[in-house]
Amino acid sequence: MQKGEIMNGYAIVIIGGGSTWTPGILKSLAMHCSDFPLRKIALYDTDEKRLAAIGEFGKILFREEAPQVEFLYTTDKKTAYTGADFAFCQIRTGGYPMREQDEKIPLNFDVIGQETCGPGGFAYGMRSIKDMIELVQDVRSYSDAWILNYTNPAAIIAPALAKALPDEKKVLNICDQPINLLRSYGRLINYDYKKFTPRYFGLNHFGWFTHIFDEHGNDLAPKIKAAILSEGFKPVDAEQRDTSWLDTYAIVKDMLEDFPEYLPNTYLQYYLYPEYKASKMSRTVTRATEVINGREKSVFDECRRVIQRGSARNANIVHNDAHGDMIVEIALSMAHNRMDTYVVIVPNNGIIENVPKDAMVEVAASLGANGPSPYAVGVIGSFYKGLLENQHAFESLTVQAFFEQSYSKALAALTLNRTVVDAKKARKILDALIAANKAYWPELK
Repeated sequence: MQKGEIMNGYAIVIIGGGSTWTPGILKSLAMHCSDFPLRKIALYDTDEKRLAAIGEFGKILFREEAPQVEFLYTTDKKTAYTGADFAFCQIRTGGYPMREQDEKIPLNFDVIGQETCGPGGFAYGMRSIKDMIELVQDVRSYSDAWILNYTNPAAIIAPALAKALPDEKKVLNICDQPINLLRSYGRLINYDYKKFTPRYFGLNHFGWFTHIFDEHGNDLAPKIKAAILSEGFKPVDAEQRDTSWLDTYAIVKDMLEDFPEYLPNTYLQYYLYPEYKASKMSRTVTRATEVINGREKSVFDECRRVIQRGSARNANIVHNDAHGDMIVEIALSMAHNRMDTYVVIVPNNGIIENVPKDAMVEVAASLGANGPSPYAVGVIGSFYKGLLENQHAFESLTVQAFFEQSYSKALAALTLNRTVVDAKKARKILDALIAANKAYWPELK
């Protein structure tokens, strides 16, 4: 950033501004205005109705809490992107109707139905690649902003962007699940999670914490493991979570009992216990259904109430959630070159020595003005290496299937995925996903 930009404040654009997660990001930005001064916030979305509801909420919020900030919402890319210093990205190609298909189609074949893992993640990734490439190119037409990307499935988006735009150096793919876990660990042992310095390795939604150091350099991972094994595990915001999320966190204890070396990411359960997890999933009420009837409804209802009364004071909008706070704090660390530690997605290039160099790995890194400086992991054990190489092969073949429009590579990808394994079942699922995604996928030949 240039000195003039810092003095005048930063310009932020939130792409996917009509998301239910946007109010939390806006609240976090408003709370950080003293240490992260802003001159402008723009919300951009292609869905005018959703954007208007969130946008009007944002106008009222910033009028009351930070009136010095220019706030706008728009469906015009040039207006949104011009002069941006940071672009926060959270798009969902196909919306919730397609998410429901991602979850329900695999379940019809007794396979995990989940939006980022297994066939659901494959389908979502195949839909998202084209839009994400276009998004980065559009942002670059109007600004040199750092693009902080939350868009899922990051494990597929990240390598696809690296393949399509190899010279692009200012896209950082991030995920809030590691910070959600750190917050939950803090609650479990009654410790301020902001004092943790973690070490982590894996792929997105497929990794492990090896150490969690306190401010004195003591490793608290053994204490956290003991607490989980003794008391079980809940998310830090358990009171706000849907039932399926509570079930997701509860099985962390099982994973730790079976594989006690490291603290696992919750998403690993889908790969370690695919038959069990599939058997427990409803074929009719999936997580997408919970979101539509839960967070989706409550957020937009509250935005409408704020608009009707003309004030956001005491609004029942979550503002301290990991999703909103994390992306703002990452931008803050980069803007001020603070080199704070976060778990982010970066090219491997030897960070994990015995995993392919071209893998997009998720590891702890210091974040500053020039982006991430990842911490070395070294050589990992055979069990972890085998799991990561299998998952990396699935992700690579998915990306190849998209760019080459290859049915055979799509089939190979799904056959490799640990949630599927059986090639005949993989073919049936793939054909069903192709039929559902005709409006979004390239034609596979």
